[in-house]
Amino acid sequence: QVQLQESGPGLVKPSQTLSLTCTVSGASITTNNYYWSWIRQPPGKGLEWIGDITYNGNVDYSPSLKSHTSISRDTSKNQFTLQLSSVTPEDTAVYYCARKVGPTHCDYWGQGTQVTVSS
Repeated sequence: QVQLQESGPGLVKPSQTLSLTCTVSGASITTNNYYWSWIRQPPGKGLEWIGDITYNGNVDYSPSLKSHTSISRDTSKNQFTLQLSSVTPEDTAVYYCARKVGPTHCDYWGQGTQVTVSS
């Protein structure tokens, strides 16, 4: 069974870099045709797609977040990582990693991790 687990600090100060790692088990992040996504949900709002890294390492970002987002991977650890720089309190959200099949459908999700941006 595919499992994803987010890890990282729960509290980040404004202007710092938020860094989260997703550890995948039960599937390889290099398997053809799967995308590995970061998605967030701010309090009281809907889900917001942040970006993907594909099975062959290509990345794609939300246009609204592209300027301060970076997604990378470590294939030896079967992990992928999100970095969001220059965060503000508006970046406070529950952050999820997920496996995506096709343009929009995520079939496996992590449990989510709360990240609060506050001084």
